[in-house]
Amino acid sequence: MNAVIGSHDLLLVTLDTLRYDVAAELADAGDTPILTGLLPGARWERRHTPGSFTYAAHAAMLAGFLPTPAAPGPHPRLFAGAFPGSETTGAGTWTFDAADLPSGLAAAGYHTVCVGGVGFFNKLTPLGSALPSLFAESHWEREFGVTVPEALPHQIDRVAEIMARLPAGRRLFLLLNVASLHQPNWFYLDGATRSNGDTRASHAAALRHVDAHIGRLFALMRRPCFVIVCSDHGTAYGEDGHSGHRIGHEVVWTVPYGEFVLP
Repeated sequence: MNAVIGSHDLLLVTLDTLRYDVAAELADAGDTPILTGLLPGARWERRHTPGSFTYAAHAAMLAGFLPTPAAPGPHPRLFAGAFPGSETTGAGTWTFDAADLPSGLAAAGYHTVCVGGVGFFNKLTPLGSALPSLFAESHWEREFGVTVPEALPHQIDRVAEIMARLPAGRRLFLLLNVASLHQPNWFYLDGATRSNGDTRASHAAALRHVDAHIGRLFALMRRPCFVIVCSDHGTAYGEDGHSGHRIGHEVVWTVPYGEFVLP
């Protein structure tokens, strides 16, 4: 990662609440051609999240603790705050002397921007302002949120505005938190009504929707650009009697992850 920082823009896309099993199934079926076409080997990597809900997972990721490969380690990290005795800081790890990744990247000359989706980014409360406050520039509107079916296109419109005014010589770190997978998502499934509720099938339909739009996001980014696309946590749809997340269940802890340089 040391060769990337300073020479590449950085894009972190968190597909909030996306389950690994659903992402892998759709990739295998060819239902997410944009994302799958960019993933190494056309497959999602199976990883474990550092947190079982949005705030915890993003707080960890923005401190350098991205989802960890599910296979036995060790697993050196891409980014790490300076921390004596760290066992996951390797020769290729980019280290920063700050409490969080956005601050570390800002010190390295990056303009840091957050475009939020779910409620932990809404800036309407002190808690909803905590994660956005880590960035030099942050954006959230109601039309970016979980109840709006076209939230992702609205967010990408905002990214287009950001990119249009970004100085040519300034490197960018952009976090885009995509709300589409999060409940409610019933409206992405053809023929579904509110009374049907959210299901694994509507979760999958939401990912198809994301894939249909995310290519425009990638097209807006300058090259070279290093991209991380991952989920922050999964969610349960009745497995073992569970619904939702913030629990220690396999469908919550296991998340899809991919990293690549945009062609």
